[in-house]
Amino acid sequence: MTRSTPLTPAPLTLGIVGFGKIARDQHVPAIAATGLFRLAAVVSPHGATPEETGHGDVPVFRSQAEMLAALPGLDAVAICTPPAVRHALTVEALRAGKHVLIEKPPAATLTELGLLLDAADTAGRTLFAAWHSRFNAAVEETRRRLAGATVRHAAITWKEDVRRWHPGQDWIFAAGGFGVFDPGINALSILTEILPGPVVVRDAELRVPANRDTPIAAKLRMEGVAGSAVGTVTAAFDFLQEGEQTWAIAIETESGRLDLTHGGSRLSVDGVPVLVEPDAEYQGIYRRFHHLIADAAGDVDARPLQLVADACLVGRWRTTDAFHW
Repeated sequence: MTRSTPLTPAPLTLGIVGFGKIARDQHVPAIAATGLFRLAAVVSPHGATPEETGHGDVPVFRSQAEMLAALPGLDAVAICTPPAVRHALTVEALRAGKHVLIEKPPAATLTELGLLLDAADTAGRTLFAAWHSRFNAAVEETRRRLAGATVRHAAITWKEDVRRWHPGQDWIFAAGGFGVFDPGINALSILTEILPGPVVVRDAELRVPANRDTPIAAKLRMEGVAGSAVGTVTAAFDFLQEGEQTWAIAIETESGRLDLTHGGSRLSVDGVPVLVEPDAEYQGIYRRFHHLIADAAGDVDARPLQLVADACLVGRWRTTDAFHW
């Protein structure tokens, strides 16, 4: 009797909508590394080269509607556009029967995000709001260590050079572009994942360049809800950090200190490194997306976006020096 070899399921076909820096630098390599999806199309109004897509035979479309019409059998899409246009594109993809992964932040407003949940439910398709910074082993280890602990204080320091990471991208400083909260929301996505209880924003200071619409720097003061195991939390976000970039969260507990650094990829406990890993966040995202599709499930967490919205509601707005690239 001859034994047959189990067939490996074919990768799901996926189109990337919005082929900017994050799609080229992170999504394309992660798709190739995991092997769970096959990049079948790219949507880019400005075009894309075979070197950028990683494949010479990947068709490039000018709009998502054009892609969906040409490839009706496409399984999924990854929305990697600026947040202001994600809602309409996501609804369009869901109504076309596609599973959808949305880059962070998943929408420009909380109302939009709620409507996306309704659209995914109506379509019966997976909707995944991918908070990529959570997909570090050090973040999960920190969450495990803080479970049942009392957090006295946590301090977020998230400072980077916008000219390095978003060169010439004016959309980030336009209304709906989030400004410094575009990277800052990564820290808030980690915070809401690791803390043993919720926090609320008590006050904030938002500094907006005289010639722009969104903050270039921000400070937040948060605290745990009454009766929780979380004390105070502060956050300092800055888009003008030159030299060494800082993406760190320091947590003081009743039994010691934990430091998450390098965007959440390294953990030290009382000054001793306990976990250091290479950058594999986006591979984790695509594994999670594939798992959700297989389980006919979704994953949309609004808490990081809620904290940004609350900071804008209670914050003091300050005008600062004009910003030029």
